[in-house]
Amino acid sequence: MTIPAQFDAKTIENKWYDYWMKNNYFHSEPDHRTPYTIVIPPPNVTGVLHMGHMLNNTIQDVLIRRARLKGFNACWVPGTDHASIATEAKVVAKLKAEGINKNDLTREEFLAHAWEWTDKYGGVILDQLKKLGASCDWERTKFTMDPDMSASVIRSFVDLYNKGLIYRGYRMVNWDPEAKTTLSDEEVIYEEQQGKLYFLKYKIEGGEDFLTIATTRPETIFGDTAICINPNDERFAHLKGKSAIVPICGRVIPIIEDEYVDIEFGTGCLKVTPAHDMNDKTLGEKHNLEIIDIFNEDATLNSFGLQYQGQDRFVVREAIAKELETIGALTKTEIHLNKVGTSERTKAVIEPRLSDQWFLKMEDLVKPAIKSVLVDGEIKLHPARFNNTYAHWLNNIRDWNISRQLWWGQQIPAYFYGDGKEDFVVAESIEEALVLAKERTNNLQLTTSDLTQDVDALDTWFSSWLWPMSVFGGIMDPESEDFKYYYPTNDLVTGPDILFFWVARMIIAGYEYTGKKPFTNVYLTGLVRDKQRRKMSKSLGNSPDPLDLIEKFGADGVRVGLLLSASAGNDIMFDEELCNQGKAFTNKIWNAFKLIKGWEVSDAIPQPESSKVAIVWYEAKLQQTLLEIEDNFEKYRISDALMGIYKLVWDDFCSWFLEMIKPAYQQPIDSVTFAKAIEMLENNLKLLHPFMPFLTEEIWQILAERTTEEALIVSTWPEMKPFNVRLIADFESTIEVISGIRTIRKDKNIPFKDTIELKVVNNDKVSTYFDSVVTKLGNITSLEYVSDKVDGALSFRVKSNEYFIPITGNINVEEEIAKLNTELVYTQGFLKSVQNKLANEKFVAGAPEKVLANERQKEADALSKIETIEHSLAGLK
Repeated sequence: MTIPAQFDAKTIENKWYDYWMKNNYFHSEPDHRTPYTIVIPPPNVTGVLHMGHMLNNTIQDVLIRRARLKGFNACWVPGTDHASIATEAKVVAKLKAEGINKNDLTREEFLAHAWEWTDKYGGVILDQLKKLGASCDWERTKFTMDPDMSASVIRSFVDLYNKGLIYRGYRMVNWDPEAKTTLSDEEVIYEEQQGKLYFLKYKIEGGEDFLTIATTRPETIFGDTAICINPNDERFAHLKGKSAIVPICGRVIPIIEDEYVDIEFGTGCLKVTPAHDMNDKTLGEKHNLEIIDIFNEDATLNSFGLQYQGQDRFVVREAIAKELETIGALTKTEIHLNKVGTSERTKAVIEPRLSDQWFLKMEDLVKPAIKSVLVDGEIKLHPARFNNTYAHWLNNIRDWNISRQLWWGQQIPAYFYGDGKEDFVVAESIEEALVLAKERTNNLQLTTSDLTQDVDALDTWFSSWLWPMSVFGGIMDPESEDFKYYYPTNDLVTGPDILFFWVARMIIAGYEYTGKKPFTNVYLTGLVRDKQRRKMSKSLGNSPDPLDLIEKFGADGVRVGLLLSASAGNDIMFDEELCNQGKAFTNKIWNAFKLIKGWEVSDAIPQPESSKVAIVWYEAKLQQTLLEIEDNFEKYRISDALMGIYKLVWDDFCSWFLEMIKPAYQQPIDSVTFAKAIEMLENNLKLLHPFMPFLTEEIWQILAERTTEEALIVSTWPEMKPFNVRLIADFESTIEVISGIRTIRKDKNIPFKDTIELKVVNNDKVSTYFDSVVTKLGNITSLEYVSDKVDGALSFRVKSNEYFIPITGNINVEEEIAKLNTELVYTQGFLKSVQNKLANEKFVAGAPEKVLANERQKEADALSKIETIEHSLAGLK
């Protein structure tokens, strides 16, 4: 067949992905082989491919494709997450644009809209991953709201409740007023913001005295139910047992005493608002204070806010400050920096709020997860520095608020049969709940119509923490063949931002339900940033569309570009030039392949000695690289593994091996060498395939007619064999010799077609194994070892060896001597300036070590150059 001049990425990508899908190479079923399993970090069902997904999924595909080549039964389970808050917010916004208010809908009506949205937009990202080359087992695709997945979540809730680990409590929670739901502590991001500190005057009841209190939130005065002073603070001793009057609302509140108050901080006394501050709530419980919630669920003020009812908290803050100033209750304001909690999803400022919520006790559950990572090393984080982050989270863990005031998600399986807070049962179905309710009440007349299910949904993470188990049916049927075969999984690739949200919780769930780790290794990728180190985002407009990059540079080019700079845990400074570098590598491999296939092959000519040597050397070099690759993969240094292959192919194969075996112009290559060249190329393709699947499969299939069982995707990883380390070291010296010859040819304008002689004083007793290669690549008629320097010759040194090229009629000796003398004088002058600098004590004392090392290297290079020039001059005189 005619090989196209250019690699047509788009056509080839479609062709081979369709071929792989048609032949079901991605699908896995339990068999006699050792499994290698990865579960995808499920992206939001409504998400689209971004640069972080590109990096994460490319790494997963590299691992899974390599596992296939190494003979494992590779299974990569894809899927999506229902993303309660994000998806519900999008559906609510869509309905609002259509003039529909969520509150006017029943739960079933709203869920119908949510499913319609999901069916329309869900899974787009999975289709986009196919463009990248992701070899997921698409037949196993899961969605966290699939019936079997939801059943697993409900069973988990019921199980943990029955174990006494889930409880319902009236607690201070993090309230997101935009999403109108609670959040766990881990979903709150604390950001330092500049605000104001307001100094307010509270009149003492029955007199003209005032107390001054500092607050960052004057709007919360409507919820004040006490003022607290330290009993040891003599400044306020006269106020003990008295009451104060809250400005504007006129509520009379007691002045209480508690050593919790820091005498040295602020004004030395606190306003206590139990409904809107965690510490105030603790004080309120201790002193039996009234609890007044002043906010609606959207953070507007309720009726306790008097004339401000219905207004947003931040609007009210300014208005109240003005009114307080008008009535003389605001003495001053100061600029104040404080940390404000914001919602990870909506970015709204969080409100502390008292609410009935469901919690999961974490104190005991977390212990095996701490032990497995931080003590036993049964699970390894890569890079290991994230162990500290992991330890901080888990050693400071609090009970997990798992309920959300949402409809999109698994509905909490608690069924109320009465009006009391404790009048409920927990069961997997309403039928089972009815049985339990009858037992609890001794009322056999109860029917399902008497039961009301809790309206809240479970936290999305409470679904995805079961992911490695639930995708294989392990919660519903722990004895299933799939679960017993594929679990525990092998590697997890994800971002450090969800190390606690998802990774740690999966570990916790794994040990709770199976007593086993869910995976062995966690590869934590860095963030993809722009050249200015900014996080990529739509708002900054600095995030390229991954599909546009694939269109421009090809999937292989983008994969290589991303991975060349993607060391574990470190952020990538993304530049399109990276993808261009990947595309250039693609073209380099394609051109090398075309070169080989373009050679005429002959059985009639013998194999040159230089080709025999080249093959032995390249096989050793391949084995050395293979050893390095294995080491890098074991340490999860994927970028280093790719760089090793990159150098092997670009430098060793293309720049040296092919040059060493290349036949003379318009001459055939011997069949033995050609067969070995094809074999070496095929080995290269196997190493490259996990990183560049499309290019490699295309070349592989052109090289020979292959059956479906012989496709590269299911081929065999090269076998590791012993290799000659000394041979590789000797060739490094040979490269220097060839470079020395080429430099003289270039400097003296000696065309390569003109043959030259080479005489060598072998002081180092270097191996002569590569002499045939030197002879070929230097176009040398005779290579002779001599005992003394050669007069009338140009020379250069490699280590202690001296190499002489006798002068031919093409060189004017007098001109050459003049040129060398000029160069010698210049170099001696340069050396003197460097040595003067190094002799300057003040410079040496003040210069950084790096600068000094650079100057010393300049001195050494100049001395070496002078010696070489002097040798050349001596040979010409």
